[in-house]
Formats: sequence, C-alpha cells, structure tokens
Amino acid sequence: MSEETLLTEMPSLSKLYINAAAAAAKSKLLRAQPVVALPSRAVEVRGVQANLAKVTEFAHLMGEPARDVLPSGYLHALVFPVAMSVMVQEDFPLPLLGMIHLRNQVEQLAPVLFTDKLTVRAWARDLSGHRSGTQVQLVSEIHTADGTELLWRGISTYLAKGVFLPGLDKPTAAPMREDFVPPAPTAEWRLGVDTGRAYAAVSGDFNPIHLSVLTAKALGLRRSIAHGMYAASRVLATVPSSKPHSFSWDISFDSPIVLPATVALEVLDRESEDGLWLGSEFTAWNARSTRRFFSGTVTAD
Repeated sequence: MSEETLLTEMPSLSKLYINAAAAAAKSKLLRAQPVVALPSRAVEVRGVQANLAKVTEFAHLMGEPARDVLPSGYLHALVFPVAMSVMVQEDFPLPLLGMIHLRNQVEQLAPVLFTDKLTVRAWARDLSGHRSGTQVQLVSEIHTADGTELLWRGISTYLAKGVFLPGLDKPTAAPMREDFVPPAPTAEWRLGVDTGRAYAAVSGDFNPIHLSVLTAKALGLRRSIAHGMYAASRVLATVPSSKPHSFSWDISFDSPIVLPATVALEVLDRESEDGLWLGSEFTAWNARSTRRFFSGTVTAD
C-alpha cells in the first residue's frame, strides 16, 4: 500500500452500515459509472484492545469456555470494522450491503491475549470477475502495539452478487462440482431464525442479510442467512483446545445457511503416532437436503 489512513479509534460498525446504505442510495440516484479500481489506501488503528465482556459472550455462543487467549474467530470480528472502513471509502467500487462471504484464509502466528494492545491494519486487493458478479479480497492484519510483530493475518474473499464491473474477465460457466455423498456426521447444529441476531450481538456485525426475513428480502434474499464467520468460529471451537499457538485455517462457503436450518457437520482430526494433533478437516451440509454449506481445514504450523 502506497498510502495509509490512520484512525484515532475503532470505527463503529453501526455507523459504517448507515454510511454504506447512504452510499448505495446516492449511487442509485446518480447512477454514476463505477471506477474499476480499488482504493490504494490501507486503514490502520492503533491501541486496539478486546472487550472482555464481548469476548466472554462470544465464547459462550460458540460453546467454549472463555480464556485469556482470544479465539481466532473472535479476532476476525475484532478486525472487521477496519476492513469495513476500507469498503465504505468513496472510491471503493462495490456496494458493501448484500456482500456475500466466499472464503476465509487465516494464519494465527501467535497467541493474542485479551489484555494486549494491538495495531490493526486492512486493505483491499484482487478485484476480479465472478460468474455471479464481482469478487474482492480484504486483507486484515493484527500486529503488536508497536507494529513490529505480526500476530494474525486474515484474507476474506467477498462477492458482490449481480454487480458486473466493465472490463473484468469472469468465468463463462460454473466449475463442475463433484458429487457429494454426506458422511456420518460427528455433530448437528439446530440453528433458529435468531442465529444471525445472536452472532451480531457479540461480533457487532449487523449486516441486514443476517438479521431478519424483512431486511434480507430488502437486499434480494428470500430469508436471512447465518454469518459465515459464525459457522467458522463454531467449527474452530470444536477443534482440540490442545492445538498449538501457531496454526492456520481455511474455509470455503459453498452455499448460504438459510435460517432456520439443521446443519450436519463432520470434523476429522489428524494426529501423529504419539497423539500430537496435526490438523482437522471439516465439512458441513444441510441435514435435510444434503446440500453442502461449507468445508475447510485447520492445520498446525
């Protein structure tokens, strides 16, 4: 990044969503021709610290005990307002509202404690065509307070469905999907219609597509859907707590979890001959239709 915007405090997600709604209305009114380029600026906030009450609520929602070390999924929620600040910049070419999560790739390089003061940085990259619209990657990083050590790095791939920017190549056809034969599940989640609101309360992510039927329909969905990061964080909570401080995880979202839903989940752990955890593979699908929701891996580094 050649330029940088330094914020004096963590941005408010609710204000960012209001700004995104205003920007969408303005864009629709003016019908301006979008610029097919990403902002050159990164956004950075220093002195960031986790809210202990929210960390505890987050851990309980995921079904795990609260600890001094912050859950890797919570760290995504911590950096999300900074990533959103990138997406609401005036020269960001895609509408934030209605954006769909396609993939998350995370490197957890060191433990982060709830008492740590941190520097958070985010920027956008890799604007590209998609068969259903346009996709983009948001890179978020957590450093020590002085910025000298990288602790956590996440790459989130998002899709602006139905938004086709001129000049971007896109696949001419959907890739062939292999036949999916559901295995015997190791767990089952019963998610109610309030799942999105419950996650929003602990993460601050009040994207309307997750909150209710009415708000989801306003953005083109038939019903509300679960947050992708709710699913990822809940899977991470099932991975052995004995995993090392340095690990990576990768999750791809095949289809949205339309609420309410019954999610079947298989988690397979890999261990060395002496019982040391090496990694886990996971797959989740609709228990009623066998449609795959997501899959991924967690790997010891």
